[in-house]
Amino acid sequence: MIYPLLMDVIKYTVAGLCVVALTYYLIKPHLDRAEKFQLLDLRKAVTNQTLPLKLQAYERVVLFIERVNPANMLIRLNANEYSASELHSIVVAEIRNEYQHNVTQQIYVSPSAWAVVKRIKDDTTSIVTNAVKGLPEDASGLDLSRTILTHLSTLEENPYDIAAVMVRRDLDDIL
Repeated sequence: MIYPLLMDVIKYTVAGLCVVALTYYLIKPHLDRAEKFQLLDLRKAVTNQTLPLKLQAYERVVLFIERVNPANMLIRLNANEYSASELHSIVVAEIRNEYQHNVTQQIYVSPSAWAVVKRIKDDTTSIVTNAVKGLPEDASGLDLSRTILTHLSTLEENPYDIAAVMVRRDLDDIL
């Protein structure tokens, strides 16, 4: 009497488990696909929000490169009014200020693009510092400007143009 009842319970339990397992395996692919679509929609939304920020960051990086280019900076600072040592201090401070103003852009640009920014900052500071060391103490800002621009003109390729091209190429890879 108990044996047939126990067999019925086992049969119904096994049948129920089979129905549940079959249902799970039939519905699982649909649930996985729905989850993939949700993830895709989430990524799309994040990209739509971050893409303008990334574009703006790359824009600011190119602007930084142009602003620390001595050919542009020396004109903007009016080198004629200063002695070489004063102009050196002003240029170095200007480079540091520009860098500090743009330091947060590294969140949105690639590590290679940010490495270009740091390299340009360091190289420009070195160019200016080396130029002022080679001048006499009573040299004018105009003398320093000429020395810097002469040094840049002797280079085979303009490092600021190369840096801007590298940043633009990096941006093209993202888009």
